[in-house]
Amino acid sequence: KDDRSRFWAAYKRVAEEHDDEFLERYTSDMDIVLIFSGLFSAVSTAFIVAMESNLSPDPDDTTHALLTQLVQIGLGNFTAAGSTPAAPASTWSPSTAIIRIQCIAYASLSFSLLAAFGAVLGKQW
Repeated sequence: KDDRSRFWAAYKRVAEEHDDEFLERYTSDMDIVLIFSGLFSAVSTAFIVAMESNLSPDPDDTTHALLTQLVQIGLGNFTAAGSTPAAPASTWSPSTAIIRIQCIAYASLSFSLLAAFGAVLGKQW
């Protein structure tokens, strides 16, 4: 054998060892990213579901307003019945802080799912 074939054989062996170590290390890292992002997504989703009720008006308030209006009508007090809004939900809006917190929660869930998607693509590549 000449020197060139021995050089390329040694180069191929060293390159394959390096590539195998590289792939093994990063495959285990991507497994960890998948586990972490899956757990984080589950916890984040649980918080989003718990906070979702803050984005809609309380149905008890609407029921209370309508019952108050019915009682006023039943008592013959039509002026007081007409002065209260029939549906308080029409004037209700969530606070700015709740909207900001929901945006941050949805953004964190989106980035977590994006990280999981990237790890899956990396493992398949």
